[in-house]
Amino acid sequence: MRLLEKTELGGISLKNRMVMAAMTRGRTDTNGLVGEMTIEYYTQRSGAGLLFTESIRISEEATGSPLTPGIFTQQQIEAWKKVTTSVHDNGGVIIAQLWHTGRVGHSVDRNGKLPFAPSPLPITGMQHFTSDGMKDYEIPQEMTIPEIKQTIKDFGQAAKNAIAAGFDGVQLHAANGYLPNQFLAESANQRTDDYGGSIPNNARFILEVMQELISAVGSEKVGIKISPFNPYAAIVLNDPVATYNCLIEELNKLDFAYVEIMRRSPYSASSENDGTHNEMELFGRKIRHIVIANAGYDKVSAEAELEKGIAKLISFGRLYIANPDLTERFEKNASLSEPDRTRIYGGGEQGYTDYPFCNE
Repeated sequence: MRLLEKTELGGISLKNRMVMAAMTRGRTDTNGLVGEMTIEYYTQRSGAGLLFTESIRISEEATGSPLTPGIFTQQQIEAWKKVTTSVHDNGGVIIAQLWHTGRVGHSVDRNGKLPFAPSPLPITGMQHFTSDGMKDYEIPQEMTIPEIKQTIKDFGQAAKNAIAAGFDGVQLHAANGYLPNQFLAESANQRTDDYGGSIPNNARFILEVMQELISAVGSEKVGIKISPFNPYAAIVLNDPVATYNCLIEELNKLDFAYVEIMRRSPYSASSENDGTHNEMELFGRKIRHIVIANAGYDKVSAEAELEKGIAKLISFGRLYIANPDLTERFEKNASLSEPDRTRIYGGGEQGYTDYPFCNE
């Protein structure tokens, strides 16, 4: 089974090609500190070749949802050290996903402050989960050039903090409608300065953040996640293929470790999944870095993807929620548990660390 083959990523040896994808879990305290449950959660899943953390806020300004972790205070760094130490002690490799939510937030959880975004364009057609229940999205504040530059520096500092916390690397979360993705999309970015108004300008923010991360912690410790056709959070690009071709062409000029491509759900009824918009074929073949394929894979489809030779690793989200020993289950052809969807995004041990192992 190719999924169980050893491989390397950024100079780090991985015991298999299975990756746990980053997933928002919402189980910190009010200071963004992870605790014993989080240590147990990641340690349980350290049989994966690589673990991506849940999204981690790079700064207070990056806050979007309640009870999500940060890595911008010394207390947060020390809390994450306990996670990375336990994962390493159990033979695992773990990378921090760095997160700025941009307009995907609400003042309720931001001390009354409106979220930042490329342009003052609110998300429509959906509501945001807050500590005070579901709320309509607010009109965000347009970022000034100094605020953009400071945010780029915040990403660099967060990367340094992640390495200080013992992580094996960092990943820029440039997918799923969050701030870097917002700069790419005309539905969120109508700027007319250096950071908007054309595809190259729309891509500038992501490229400058990537350069900052590489400078901060070194090329082998940096990667990025993209989601070319994911419309979450009202993300609409005028020409997604041209935009991502441009972004990839520029990313190919940078020295870093990998690109994780999140494909649109294979279960989507959208015509964009009719085979003419296959993210791996359209973009994966053009990427000169190691490619990690993400979203909706099972054992059979993951093996088939690896056989194509585009992706070198496959990341699994939902399957890892309910199957902490997913690698062993694949190896033994054991049955898979289903996640409790009511407890994915918050709560206690139930639906988090209480899923059984196949030998129990």
